[in-house]
Amino acid sequence: QVQLVESGGGLVQAGGSLRLSCAASGRTFRNYHMGWFRQAPGKERDLVAVISSSGGTTYYVDSVKGRFTISRDNSKNTVSLQMDSLRPEDAAVYYCAASRSYASSGFRGDYWGQGTQVTVSS
Repeated sequence: QVQLVESGGGLVQAGGSLRLSCAASGRTFRNYHMGWFRQAPGKERDLVAVISSSGGTTYYVDSVKGRFTISRDNSKNTVSLQMDSLRPEDAAVYYCAASRSYASSGFRGDYWGQGTQVTVSS
Protein backbone atom coordinates (compact mmCIF):
# COMPACT_ATOMS: atom_id res chain seq x y z
CA GLN A 1 0.00 0.00 0.00
CA VAL A 2 1.13 3.56 -0.63
CA GLN A 3 -0.05 6.90 0.75
CA LEU A 4 0.11 9.93 -1.51
CA VAL A 5 0.21 13.64 -0.65
CA GLU A 6 0.13 16.32 -3.34
CA SER A 7 1.46 19.85 -3.04
CA GLY A 8 2.32 22.81 -5.23
CA GLY A 9 -1.07 23.98 -6.39
CA GLY A 10 -2.05 27.62 -6.40
CA LEU A 11 -3.15 30.59 -8.44
CA VAL A 12 -1.26 31.50 -11.60
CA GLN A 13 -1.90 33.76 -14.56
CA ALA A 14 -2.50 32.27 -17.98
CA GLY A 15 0.84 31.56 -19.62
CA GLY A 16 2.50 30.94 -16.29
CA SER A 17 3.93 27.81 -14.72
CA LEU A 18 3.39 25.62 -11.70
CA ARG A 19 5.12 22.52 -10.45
CA LEU A 20 3.06 19.94 -8.63
CA SER A 21 4.66 17.34 -6.42
CA CYS A 22 3.36 14.12 -4.96
CA ALA A 23 5.13 12.51 -2.04
CA ALA A 24 4.62 8.81 -1.49
CA SER A 25 5.12 6.78 1.64
CA GLY A 26 6.31 3.22 1.68
CA ARG A 27 9.37 1.36 0.50
CA THR A 28 7.74 0.02 -2.64
CA PHE A 29 7.21 3.30 -4.49
CA ARG A 30 9.56 2.22 -7.24
CA ASN A 31 7.20 -0.68 -8.02
CA TYR A 32 4.29 1.62 -8.84
CA HIS A 33 3.42 3.38 -12.04
CA MET A 34 2.23 6.90 -11.32
CA GLY A 35 -0.31 9.17 -12.91
CA TRP A 36 -1.72 12.66 -12.61
CA PHE A 37 -5.41 13.29 -13.04
CA ARG A 38 -7.49 16.44 -12.86
CA GLN A 39 -11.08 17.26 -12.16
CA ALA A 40 -12.75 20.56 -12.95
CA PRO A 41 -16.05 21.54 -11.28
CA GLY A 42 -18.95 19.62 -12.73
CA LYS A 43 -16.71 17.41 -14.84
CA GLU A 44 -15.30 13.92 -14.59
CA ARG A 45 -11.83 13.18 -13.32
CA ASP A 46 -9.57 12.92 -16.38
CA LEU A 47 -6.14 11.45 -16.89
CA VAL A 48 -3.40 13.99 -17.61
CA ALA A 49 -0.10 12.09 -17.64
CA VAL A 50 1.43 8.76 -16.68
CA ILE A 51 4.96 7.65 -15.90
CA SER A 52 6.17 4.07 -15.63
CA SER A 53 7.74 2.71 -12.48
CA SER A 54 11.26 3.14 -13.86
CA GLY A 55 10.50 6.55 -15.32
CA GLY A 56 11.43 5.32 -18.76
CA THR A 57 8.00 5.60 -20.32
CA THR A 58 5.58 8.50 -20.20
CA TYR A 59 2.19 9.27 -21.64
CA TYR A 60 0.35 12.59 -21.99
CA VAL A 61 -3.12 13.44 -23.11
CA ASP A 62 -3.10 15.54 -26.26
CA SER A 63 -4.27 18.71 -24.55
CA VAL A 64 -1.11 18.93 -22.40
CA LYS A 65 1.54 17.56 -24.74
CA GLY A 66 4.44 19.96 -25.08
CA ARG A 67 3.31 21.97 -22.04
CA PHE A 68 3.37 19.49 -19.13
CA THR A 69 6.19 17.19 -18.06
CA ILE A 70 5.83 14.29 -15.66
CA SER A 71 8.90 13.02 -13.82
CA ARG A 72 9.77 10.94 -10.79
CA ASP A 73 12.59 10.46 -8.33
CA ASN A 74 12.48 6.96 -6.92
CA SER A 75 15.23 7.79 -4.41
CA LYS A 76 12.96 10.45 -2.90
CA ASN A 77 9.61 8.72 -3.45
CA THR A 78 8.25 11.65 -5.41
CA VAL A 79 6.51 12.27 -8.69
CA SER A 80 6.17 15.73 -10.18
CA LEU A 81 4.17 17.48 -12.85
CA GLN A 82 5.77 20.56 -14.38
CA MET A 83 3.04 22.64 -15.98
CA ASP A 84 4.04 25.41 -18.37
CA SER A 85 2.04 27.73 -20.61
CA LEU A 86 -0.98 27.23 -18.41
CA ARG A 87 -4.41 27.99 -19.78
CA PRO A 88 -7.66 28.77 -17.99
CA GLU A 89 -8.98 25.37 -19.07
CA ASP A 90 -6.18 23.70 -17.08
CA ALA A 91 -7.77 24.89 -13.84
CA ALA A 92 -8.87 21.92 -11.76
CA VAL A 93 -8.09 19.87 -8.70
CA TYR A 94 -5.07 17.73 -9.58
CA TYR A 95 -4.64 14.28 -8.10
CA CYS A 96 -1.75 11.88 -8.21
CA ALA A 97 -2.42 8.18 -8.31
CA ALA A 98 -0.45 4.97 -8.08
CA SER A 99 -1.03 1.65 -9.74
CA ARG A 100 0.76 -1.66 -10.23
CA SER A 101 -0.52 -1.69 -13.81
CA TYR A 102 0.73 0.54 -16.60
CA ALA A 103 -1.81 1.20 -19.30
CA SER A 104 -0.97 4.67 -20.74
CA SER A 105 -4.35 6.10 -21.76
CA GLY A 106 -6.11 3.41 -19.77
CA PHE A 107 -4.23 4.06 -16.56
CA ARG A 108 -6.37 3.57 -13.49
CA GLY A 109 -5.25 4.57 -10.04
CA ASP A 110 -5.38 2.11 -7.18
CA TYR A 111 -4.25 4.65 -4.60
CA TRP A 112 -5.03 8.35 -4.61
CA GLY A 113 -3.89 11.55 -3.00
CA GLN A 114 -6.25 14.16 -1.64
CA GLY A 115 -5.72 16.59 -4.51
CA THR A 116 -4.31 20.07 -4.93
CA GLN A 117 -6.14 23.02 -6.47
CA VAL A 118 -4.78 24.75 -9.56
CA THR A 119 -6.42 28.02 -10.56
CA VAL A 120 -5.49 29.82 -13.76
CA SER A 121 -6.60 33.41 -14.25
CA SER A 122 -7.12 34.81 -17.72
